[in-house]
Amino acid sequence: MKLGRWSTALFMLAGAALLVSLPALAQDEAKWEWKAFNKDAKPFYQELKTDTTQVMKVMGQEVKQNQNQTFIISWTPLAPDKDGNWVVQQKIIGVEMKIDIGGVNIAYNSQDDKAGNNPMTDFFKKLLEADLKITIDPKTMTVKKIEGHDELIKKLGATNTQMEPLLKSILSEEALKNMAQPTWAAFPTSAVKKGIPWKSESVLKLGPIGTYKTNTNYTYEGPDKGGEKIKIDATLTYEAPTEKAGLPFVIKKATLSSKEGTGAAIFDKAKGRFDSSTMKMKIDGTLLIEVGGMETEVALTQDQTATVKTMDENPIKGSKQK
Repeated sequence: MKLGRWSTALFMLAGAALLVSLPALAQDEAKWEWKAFNKDAKPFYQELKTDTTQVMKVMGQEVKQNQNQTFIISWTPLAPDKDGNWVVQQKIIGVEMKIDIGGVNIAYNSQDDKAGNNPMTDFFKKLLEADLKITIDPKTMTVKKIEGHDELIKKLGATNTQMEPLLKSILSEEALKNMAQPTWAAFPTSAVKKGIPWKSESVLKLGPIGTYKTNTNYTYEGPDKGGEKIKIDATLTYEAPTEKAGLPFVIKKATLSSKEGTGAAIFDKAKGRFDSSTMKMKIDGTLLIEVGGMETEVALTQDQTATVKTMDENPIKGSKQK
């Protein structure tokens, strides 16, 4: 009995010594797993809300715009490709938008069958028919390929044939790849440690609208209500477009950049996906715009809050899609 007790004590001491001898980093680092796109994972849904307030000052006059938009998106994991990359079907299944431009209101709600038509109705109806298949590299969490892109352009362009060249430029495959990334952008592809940041860079080229470059730092802050909390700090800069055709005006120069960009994301380790996220961004600066051969300087200030909520069930009322 004494030998057994001493053996147990020695075993415990040896284990403790082994832990002490390991680097501190190995003891509190952990690599998370993204499970949401595995072939056996269930479909999930996201509600993306964006509230934007924009103030433009042109030749001493001030024009204020308020925009509230909500997109409901479904993600359905499919069988992986021959290289083991994830393949996911993405659909926009609901849209609600309210825009107030200087007192002129435009509204659209895909769930309201009684709503009247407006300039945006046909466009959004076609958007709801879009069916994209996204291929993602699980090692780097980057989009390799998007299928259904050409069909999307044709459907949206059919609502206004003059818009098709512009849509091809704005909704290029590369732009769509960048637009898909935010669903998992804050996910760490290597082991995480509390207080140690990681970063990402993205470039979104929107043809004649210009280019947005975003540098983002992510910092794991530890467990929080609903999951693991990641702090987000981002800076955004805007560059005037090199392409000029497609819009009724031309952006000649720009000095736009972000002044504030903060937020947080909550990761659910059990489900292997983000439960929610919030991001606030303030942008200001000036634009030099040419209309009909005349140049005008526009001072712009924009405040935007974007929130994402992830759900297991389809939030669209009366939907058959489960």
